[in-house]
Amino acid sequence: QVQLVESGGGLVPTGGSLRLSCAASGSIFTINYMGWYRQAPGKQRELVAAISSGGSTNYADSVKGRFTISRDNAKNTVYLEMNSLKPEDTAVYYCNARITAVQRPNLEYSYWGQGTQVTVSS
Repeated sequence: QVQLVESGGGLVPTGGSLRLSCAASGSIFTINYMGWYRQAPGKQRELVAAISSGGSTNYADSVKGRFTISRDNAKNTVYLEMNSLKPEDTAVYYCNARITAVQRPNLEYSYWGQGTQVTVSS
């Protein structure tokens, strides 16, 4: 069984910073892709940032220059450093990872964390 556990959300003023973490645990063989998504009330879930196993990154245009995604492969953890936060960044942030398990290393599954609330006050 694989689990993703997120932490680091909270309430910050406009212009503030937060760092989200997402740790994967369980019978993990490889973690290929890791990403952060967010969903604001009444809106669809959208990609915020993603990072490959080799370290290649991509970002939503709305967060470029403000957010940084990184990963620690030894800890099976992905981070999202968020700076210059705006009220429109308010959402529930979800971690996603595409993982192969020890028991079935040829099959990749997509896993989601439980979500962490980020609220930016104006």
